[in-house]
Amino acid sequence: MRTLAITENITVDGSIEMLTDWFDPQGQGDVDMADLLEENHRQDSRADALLLGRQTFEDFRGYWPQQTDDTTGITDYLNKVHKYVVSTTLTDPRWANSTVLAGDAIEEVSALKARSGKDIVLTGSITLAHTLIAAGLVDEYRFFVYPVVQGRGRCPFPQGYAIPRLRLVESKAFRSGITLQRYVPLRSGGTEA
Repeated sequence: MRTLAITENITVDGSIEMLTDWFDPQGQGDVDMADLLEENHRQDSRADALLLGRQTFEDFRGYWPQQTDDTTGITDYLNKVHKYVVSTTLTDPRWANSTVLAGDAIEEVSALKARSGKDIVLTGSITLAHTLIAAGLVDEYRFFVYPVVQGRGRCPFPQGYAIPRLRLVESKAFRSGITLQRYVPLRSGGTEA
């Protein structure tokens, strides 16, 4: 079974919703982001599928393919990786290597996880993330924590949902002040999900 990892950029106060300008998809101005970009490429090399909800997919599609002078390699990766968009309204994704999953999200993602391949990464897509978390389909959480407090915005987990125990599998600090926190859920009995 493939690993489904939720990868989110998140503020110190737990918001993944970008209501202010705390996040720049191509870097943080004059801050050295080389080590963070290296980590992103390392994670990308272990994944062959990007899973998105319709809104995040449309946001990505409207931005990344137009970045012709992107030196980060993010545009190249996003154009090449197979993208799966969960949507009951989108019919033509209009972006190379994209497939619309129009059925029940839990069934579609369960089937995708059962196929052979590398990691499946979900980013953004708060509503879809909440659905998959509540269904117990997420194997790993990767949070890039930005040293800002937004004071509002939705968090990665559905309201009222609890995970009794997460195991920290990696913690890494970058020169920019951003940190990576990777967690896996533990099942009852203390075993990893």
